[in-house]
Amino acid sequence: MDARLNFFASPTAGKALKYVMSAGKAVKDAPLPAATQELVSLRVSQINGCAVCIDMHTKEAAAAGETSVRLNLVAAWREATVFTEAERAALQLAEEGTRVADAAGGVSDEVWANAAKHYDEEQLTALVLLISFMNMVNRLNVISQQPAGDYEPGQFH
Repeated sequence: MDARLNFFASPTAGKALKYVMSAGKAVKDAPLPAATQELVSLRVSQINGCAVCIDMHTKEAAAAGETSVRLNLVAAWREATVFTEAERAALQLAEEGTRVADAAGGVSDEVWANAAKHYDEEQLTALVLLISFMNMVNRLNVISQQPAGDYEPGQFH
């Protein structure tokens, strides 16, 4: 499969994506646990069908010590017993934040309150930014049909 666009060769993409990469680094450096960031990034990417980001975040999480059991169960986190209550709250927020067009009310007060029980305001800010960031990057990759499978951990960090 060939990508429809080569973002690395485009002057316009180069100008814009340097800011996107900078924003991604700011979120990565936020006080939200790294494991939570990878799980949320993976779940958002699964919902959006972004193979590039699924590849990237599965490999980044594994390189950081995440278990294959937890990675394999992200898609079915509600029925899995391997996630903390805080991670479950983050995954639920990620799902509602990603499926805003499907849920005409956006993120419910119940889901927000549950996340707020586990994360302080700075962590919630990072979580909302991460969910939004991943949705944007997923769309860039899906629209342009970026191929997956070649990512090496640390490649973009």
